[in-house]
Amino acid sequence: MRIRTDFPYETAHEDLRVRLPDGIALYARLWRPVTDEPVPALLEYAPDRLTDATAVRDGERHPWYAGHGYACLRVDVRGHGNSEGVPGVVGDAAELADGVAVIEWLARQPWSTGRVGLIGMGAAGRSALQIAALAPPALRAVVAVCAGDDPYDTDGPFLGGAVTGQALHSRAAALLAQAARPPDPLHTGEAWRALWLRRLEAIEPVVPAWLAHPLRDAFWRSAGISDDTDAVRAAVLAVSGLHDPARDAVLRLVERLPADRVRGLIGPWPRQYPDRDPERGIGFLQETLRWWDQWLKDRDTGVLSEPLLRWRPGPAAPGPGRWTGADAWPPPHVTVVPYALGGPPGAPGAPGTPVLVDSPQHTGTDAGRTCPVGHAADLPPDQREEDARSVCFEFPVGTTPVEVLGRPRVTLRLRLDAPHAQVVARLCDVAPDGASALVTRGALDLAARAGRERALAWAPGTTEDVSFELSLAAHTFAPGHRVRLAVSSAYWPWLWPRPDAAGFTLDPAGSRLDLPVREAGGPSGEFAEPEHSEPPAVAVPQTLDGDRPRLLLTRDVAAGLWTLEATPHRGGTHVHPDGLEYTQETRETYAIQQDDPLSARAGTTWTIRLHRPELGWDVRVETRSALDCDATGLLASDEMVCRDGDEIVFHRTWEKRVPRTAP
Repeated sequence: MRIRTDFPYETAHEDLRVRLPDGIALYARLWRPVTDEPVPALLEYAPDRLTDATAVRDGERHPWYAGHGYACLRVDVRGHGNSEGVPGVVGDAAELADGVAVIEWLARQPWSTGRVGLIGMGAAGRSALQIAALAPPALRAVVAVCAGDDPYDTDGPFLGGAVTGQALHSRAAALLAQAARPPDPLHTGEAWRALWLRRLEAIEPVVPAWLAHPLRDAFWRSAGISDDTDAVRAAVLAVSGLHDPARDAVLRLVERLPADRVRGLIGPWPRQYPDRDPERGIGFLQETLRWWDQWLKDRDTGVLSEPLLRWRPGPAAPGPGRWTGADAWPPPHVTVVPYALGGPPGAPGAPGTPVLVDSPQHTGTDAGRTCPVGHAADLPPDQREEDARSVCFEFPVGTTPVEVLGRPRVTLRLRLDAPHAQVVARLCDVAPDGASALVTRGALDLAARAGRERALAWAPGTTEDVSFELSLAAHTFAPGHRVRLAVSSAYWPWLWPRPDAAGFTLDPAGSRLDLPVREAGGPSGEFAEPEHSEPPAVAVPQTLDGDRPRLLLTRDVAAGLWTLEATPHRGGTHVHPDGLEYTQETRETYAIQQDDPLSARAGTTWTIRLHRPELGWDVRVETRSALDCDATGLLASDEMVCRDGDEIVFHRTWEKRVPRTAP
């Protein structure tokens, strides 16, 4: 990582407020080059707090862009940070309309050329794509990082039609706690408390609203752009990490948008900007500067001469990996190779004998985090224990490497003796020493086998062929290794178990794995070394109690109880240069008994403290969220306690039972 201090332009910055048409003021920070000439504008519009939570990240990139001739505006979404108003649902119509209004405000400024670029990551990246689908005239280019295009099936409450566990609960608990953080009196003055109390009164947990729509209906379609990609007129650079749940959106965008205004980039990063990965980071600011210059300054930077999609294999791939490119998607040099399933290793009977798949409920405890962010234990460990709880089929790799690029597909001939079941397929790379590395996976609630838009119960005692895709794989199986397909009927805590779900019988006859195999190709070139502008110096004092494990798995042998304890977010105290002390602690717990799907339980506690000693300001937010189930539904419960000093200024509990409505 290189810290850059010399730029083509000197820069200045200020904090300001952008007034919306309804009178609400959004808090913003503006970096501008010192010049008398108008310049294009870049906008990052996010629910994260620019004065503390993203201050370091913002300081790394926005002054850098400003030093290269761009006015950069970082804005807190309505009801978040120091902005006025109350929080809504992420990506709702009000948030998008506000985003369009900010773009129009930028285009009107006397220092602006009227051309605007929009950048965002995660939820802010999805909102950027949604705003682009509204096609505001001033918006010419978008950089969307780890941004899903379909919130129903990407990093949210459902996966393959099945209710998720960790993705649903963790995200909902985080949204509740983070929305409750107060405005900062250093930036809002004495009005901070009134703004905060109005904000707290408006907050509602999101789990009941999400689970009220178990099918991919209009509620979900309107929250993404996968059904409306043609409406996007801006040029889009779609970027994702290879292990990010939104990575498949990059494939859909480069396939559906015109090739003269879209490019895709997938690398071995977690969910963060690619220049921030300490081991595999790239010169992302330099690369995005080429994108901005192409579309906002009419400079031919060569970005359209780059391959339509560039990718680099992840840590599971042998060797250091290399950047490779494809000029079309799907690429013509990829061939679908079918692998007919034989008998599982060690199974009785002749190859092709039907086999029962009835996994213990704790299958999935070595799945890793649903949304890796770069912490230790985010990625799945050796899969041998998971494989032992699954039914596996193997295929040896010969003397030629097998390079997979795309979304593998499984077709499984299944017999069910119950109306419901879930099926999970994992693709693993088995080394000569037996180590099993996860390459990709996919899941399907069998009620969604005819599509996510309707639920179809299985007629017990019947056999059907079921087909579904796994997520993107960009991986090379080396000679001497084995391709392993592992099939299970449970995957906790990624999937919430169905109360009436049973195992199923898998008939290898008529079942297969389809791998998109790429012809060997050359590298597409490398990227520059990452560089940043000098970020603000945030101190993190060391504590005496040390670091907790990021992910701890325990087993109560007598009770058959398996418990995952996770510390998913940064902890401890961060002291900002302006004197703010920001402390955050998060604990997640996922528990299940190995033979009881109704024992599944998820729980999370958040504690956030914001402290300004010089102002005598000391505020705490504490939330507790839980998700339980019984035979007919799920029970979501939440509690929030907010303190100003020793005074409890807000205390509320919510409890909502959501019936399982799908057949």
